[in-house]
Amino acid sequence: MRHLFHEGKNRSAPVLVLLHGTGGTESDLLPLAAALSPDSSVLGIRGNVLENGMPRFFRRLAEGVFDEEDLALRTRELYDFLDESAVKYGLDRRNYVAVGYSNGANIAASLLFHYNDALSGAVLHHPMVPLRSVVLPDLKDVPVFIGAGRNDRMCSPAETEELSSLLEGAGAKLTVHWENAGHSLTGTEIDAAAAWFRQAFAL
Repeated sequence: MRHLFHEGKNRSAPVLVLLHGTGGTESDLLPLAAALSPDSSVLGIRGNVLENGMPRFFRRLAEGVFDEEDLALRTRELYDFLDESAVKYGLDRRNYVAVGYSNGANIAASLLFHYNDALSGAVLHHPMVPLRSVVLPDLKDVPVFIGAGRNDRMCSPAETEELSSLLEGAGAKLTVHWENAGHSLTGTEIDAAAAWFRQAFAL
């Protein structure tokens, strides 16, 4: 997968796996990574699917309607790539934390839905429920932050609450931050995620 890797000053800090929104690139979330954990190593990944020329991590049939077969395939592809990157760059595979926005948050959530060892935590900005046809693995005490907008037309509050319930039901240690905003990533949401990150990972 097309990607970038920046080695951090603190090799014991979580490795941030950056997963962009539709039309983004592997470098889009670098400012977010700097806000969350400036000393972390960073692995920015570009989605392998194109929709009208815009990179995504999996196909969709319509807005808000996922191609579930492709989602499962691309989730496995990403999981395997994370394994490969740990070997390539000498990283601790058990120390990967996903940082995703929109489509990137959805594929990160799909990793959590499919594998109990894919991530040691996740920061999900405006995610949706990736699948409703799977039994989640044991996510006991996996820290997850969800940033959501009460006026988000793409990801409704009900969607956020459903995803939260599913993750909590699997044992995840969940924090949900609400903004009176839409699908955009606001400065106050980033500040809240950064404060959560420092506490969750004792930085």
